[in-house]
Amino acid sequence: MGFNKRQAAYEKLKFYQQIRDLRRKVYVITERFAKSHLRLVSQMRDAARSAKQNIREGYKKGTIGEFVHGINISRGSLEELSGDLEDCLEDGLITQDEFKELSGLCHSADYLSSRYIKSVYKMDREGKWKTPRKRKNKKK
Repeated sequence: MGFNKRQAAYEKLKFYQQIRDLRRKVYVITERFAKSHLRLVSQMRDAARSAKQNIREGYKKGTIGEFVHGINISRGSLEELSGDLEDCLEDGLITQDEFKELSGLCHSADYLSSRYIKSVYKMDREGKWKTPRKRKNKKK
């Protein structure tokens, strides 16, 4: 990040990092697609971007329900992108290696995010979940 800001908790999550990586890679790979695939490029980039931004938005809203909702929307975007990647492979727009890498990131991020949702609810039941609005500026 080119500017000075405190890292949000979600930025440390492996699935969020994978989604960030996926978004960048989708952008690079779709750069080479022909103009006739403009709609596909737009949809793939939008899905990759949505996967990332919905986590940020849900977290910032400050409730566990909104955060989980954002993660679930993100998972839907990953599924949409996964389908587009299958189409790209079938249509010869990406290589088998690119497909494996990108779909691997999609599936891993989806799996890890589903596991994280379960742990969030567990932390909430145990009183350990802290939303951005509940945090205190304590120094340890």
